Formats: sequence, C-alpha cells, structure tokens
Amino acid sequence: MKKKLTFLGIETSCDETAASVVQENGDGTAKVLSNIVSSQIQEHKKFGGVVPEIAARAHVENIDFIIQEALDESKTKIDDIDGIAATAGPGLIVCLTIGYNIGKSLAAFSGKPFLPINHLEGHALSPSIENKISFPYLLLLISGGHSQYLIIKGINDYEQIGTTIDDAVGEAFDKTAKILDLGYPGGPKVEKFAKLGNKNSYNLPKPIINRGGCNLSLAGLKTAVLRKSKEINLDKERYNLAASFQYTINKILVEKTKVAMKMFREKMSDRQPSKTFVVAGGVAANETIRKDLIGLSKKMNFKPIFPSKEFCGDNAAMIAWAGIKRFKKKLLSSNIPVKSRWPLDKKAPFLKGPGLKL
Repeated sequence: MKKKLTFLGIETSCDETAASVVQENGDGTAKVLSNIVSSQIQEHKKFGGVVPEIAARAHVENIDFIIQEALDESKTKIDDIDGIAATAGPGLIVCLTIGYNIGKSLAAFSGKPFLPINHLEGHALSPSIENKISFPYLLLLISGGHSQYLIIKGINDYEQIGTTIDDAVGEAFDKTAKILDLGYPGGPKVEKFAKLGNKNSYNLPKPIINRGGCNLSLAGLKTAVLRKSKEINLDKERYNLAASFQYTINKILVEKTKVAMKMFREKMSDRQPSKTFVVAGGVAANETIRKDLIGLSKKMNFKPIFPSKEFCGDNAAMIAWAGIKRFKKKLLSSNIPVKSRWPLDKKAPFLKGPGLKL
C-alpha cells in the first residue's frame, strides 16, 4: 500500500502565526490533523492595521509553541513527517523570514525536504483540501492584499486573466471600516454592521464596471465612502453606508465574475473544462459575497466551491497541502528566498495605479 504523505506547514506572511499537520487522503483531498492559528488582532487593534515590527516580534515569541501544539494535536513527531513547507511570499519580509527560517532549520535538522511555498498558491489549492476538484478551474482569489481571477490549469500552471489595478477587495473593506469607525478587523465588522443598514441608501460608484475584461478598481469606491462619511453622524447612517458599500462590492464582483466565466470558457474550450468556479482567500468568508456568487454560478452553469471558513483566512493547512502537491510533482526548489511580491502567473503584467489605461 502506497504511503500517504504527511507534511508540516508553517505560515507567518502577515499577522497570523500558524502551523498545521496535513495528510493526503489518496483521493485528491486531505485530512487536516491539526490547524493551529495564533491571531494578533489584539496587538494591532489600537493601530487600526498591521504594524510589521509588532507582527514579527509576535511571530518570534509564538512560533515554537505553535509548531509544537500542531505536532501534539496531530499526535505526530517530526520523524513521522515527510516534508516541511513554509510560506516564502508574498507578504511582509520581516514576518516571512521567521516562519521560513525555522521551517528550513527544522528540515535540515531532521533530514526532511523543505519546500518554500507561494502564499497565493496555498489559497489557490485550499478548496481541494475538502473537495475533489479537476483541472482546469476558474479561481477568484480575494484577500486583504490580493484580488485576482486566475485559470488554475494544474500545479504550478496558473494564468491570470484579471486583477485589481489599485485596492484589493479586502483592503477596501478594511479602509471602509476605518473610515466609518466600525472597528478592527475591518472585513468582518463591515459585514456585521451592513446587516443593520439599508443597502439602497447610497448610490456608490462601480469603477470600470463597463470596461472590457475582468480587472477590478476599488479606490474610487473607497473615496466615495470617505466623502459620504463626512456628511453623516448618526450610527444608523454609518450602517446604511456600510450596507451600500457591501452591496456595491457584491455587484462589482458579480459583473466581473460573469466576464471571467465567459473568458474561462473561451480559453479552455479545447480542454472540455469542468466549469468549476472556486473562491478563496480571506474575503471568501463573507456570507453575502458567497450567496451572490453562488447565485451567479448557477445562472452561468458553473459549480461553485468555497473552502470552509477556517481555510479562507491565513492558515498553515493550505501551506502544508500545497507542499504535498508540489512534492508529488517533484517541484522541489528549496532555495527560493522570501519575497514581498511573488505573482502566481509570472507572465502577467503588473497592474497598479488609478491612471492605468485598460
């Protein structure tokens, strides 16, 4: 009987210290034996955002304990592990270095293979932890730092067909929460208070919604929220503005996803794709976005797949799982350095700036 691979994953790209032990099931999915995440929300709350130096210090203080807890909970010893995977980017360099170095040191000490992992690849493959998914599939990756439409053709084979030219979706949520003084972390707070408001209260802009392609632009929406916020002072109006923002974001994502689905069909017509639509990243946990994208998927004859919420935000299970996937494909580049920027599609142009011509 073929041995099922078991990997230790380590994630410290931003403000979560995470470690996980994951074992493949043999059917294309995985068994998560442990998934430990130490959040730094309280450390950064008073600043309204992540402070890199504080985040790095917290990683240094917690990483040894988190890894040991992951091993203990999984009833696994280092000797039982087949490999160690750690996030090498993209992210905050001072944070990435902590998990990367300890992962590489553990691998060297134990004689196990070490695999540096792209954080975005972890998100891209995370839905297959729990679901049998065939390649190719369409991915919408939405998080605090990234918003991209990608065609996932196979392991290490990714084509970007759309991205944000300014703010990421999660970034827009965080900034809106800060503008409206809703609290931290911003995404869950906006979603919570939007439920108390009237989504039709404000007519907010949908930048580049009618332009071709599926690139996103959200800076103008954020600016509109800022301007409207200066005209209100009652809590009810703040909740109404949050509701209108959530509603507008959903409309933008639905329209751009519709375009992405059509592009996917055209590009993959010769491969008889499964017409699977996957949404991953921290913002994939947003319930109203899930609901609207599921509705669109049914209309467009796509099968929608979302990871469980524990695998939406930053976590080490997705890093361990990506490590297993790459190991099986013999993609074993252990000397990749930590990187603040690391696109999945290296051929895709870097689009950034409100003045960009599309």
